[in-house]
Amino acid sequence: MDPGPEELRLHGLRGYDQEPSRNKTLIINSKEPFNAEPPVSILGSSYLTSEDNFYKRNHGPIPILRDPTTYKLVVTGDVPNPVSLSLDFIKSLPKYTAVATLQCAGNRRTEMSMRRKVRGVGWGAAAIGTAAWGGAKLSDVLKHAGVMYYSTATNQGGRHVEIVSCDFCKEENGGPYKASIPLLHATTPEADVLLAYEMNGKVLNRDHGYPLRIVVPGVIGARSVKWIESIVVSKTECQGFFQQKDYKMFPPRVDWDNIDWQSRRPLMDFPVQSVICEPQDGAVVKSGDLVDFYGYAVAGGGRGIERVDISVDNGKTWLEAHRLPKLQTNAYDSHRPDWAWTLWELKSVKVETPCTVIVKAVDTAANVQPADVDEIWNLRGVLNTSWHKIRIHGPPESKL
Repeated sequence: MDPGPEELRLHGLRGYDQEPSRNKTLIINSKEPFNAEPPVSILGSSYLTSEDNFYKRNHGPIPILRDPTTYKLVVTGDVPNPVSLSLDFIKSLPKYTAVATLQCAGNRRTEMSMRRKVRGVGWGAAAIGTAAWGGAKLSDVLKHAGVMYYSTATNQGGRHVEIVSCDFCKEENGGPYKASIPLLHATTPEADVLLAYEMNGKVLNRDHGYPLRIVVPGVIGARSVKWIESIVVSKTECQGFFQQKDYKMFPPRVDWDNIDWQSRRPLMDFPVQSVICEPQDGAVVKSGDLVDFYGYAVAGGGRGIERVDISVDNGKTWLEAHRLPKLQTNAYDSHRPDWAWTLWELKSVKVETPCTVIVKAVDTAANVQPADVDEIWNLRGVLNTSWHKIRIHGPPESKL
């Protein structure tokens, strides 16, 4: 007999006594729930980010599924044919691999908080990672519920696809994490929205959503829900906390006394972003030495990176970095959207220390990064895509 809804929810845990083991090099920003990122220097060393080094973003205890044969994904709501699908059935559907970068909307929040305090996990510049995600397309799964490709609405009036987890979040009063995307986005095969069960060729581990997660390329990580329990097609977008009262961007004048959550749309595509991974802020270099610079750049919405500019004199002059080749998959097509970051390098640059080094990127739609964080400061500290800067010092003067 198939387990009922309550049995299926038993793998959502309320305590933190069964957390998975983690890489000891991670920088822990919150222990319960566990939120951590790798040293930023690791990100520039490999095109794909390993599961151990991929940032961990959680809102509650990590769920556990003891028996995969009991797992059922329920697709319901305003659809012609509600279905309940086993993990084996989902794996029997055509498998696709999407190399995609996921980025927390709060990436680089600490830099924003240094100007004016914001609320949220204090992320550095490594709440981001790129993986080869393997799984079935959400558009194919929805077809089994009677929803055709490129649908803007179902016959029942459904226009949004809500993805519901099985974890427990205090922000949802103990309920599950959930988020939604428009139906057209979900039913467009070229959007590459996946029900992923693999990460970098391996079975998803618990931290990253085992047994099944959504991956929504080009969109803030908050919409790529982990540990999926159900998919609900509805007439309205998700009414959960993280869709309606979080992950929205307000102008700098808005504070916690005058905020109106309904005045802003939920964040989706992320803007163009770039970061210097090596050398790190505070590095010591002799004046006149040659330095190699490495980093990442990424744009949301399927846009690629057109150019990466580096200045070693606080913006007086600029050099163009070399963009490293992208990882290609069997499904690679130059006309398809670009879901993954670009790693870049600029070698043998003469620096006069002390100096401020800046990186800024331009995407294929000619979008640019704001020069200063004050231009985009917001009380939740999201989407800090201002120019990334590091300071390089000269060696301390010797004293006789």
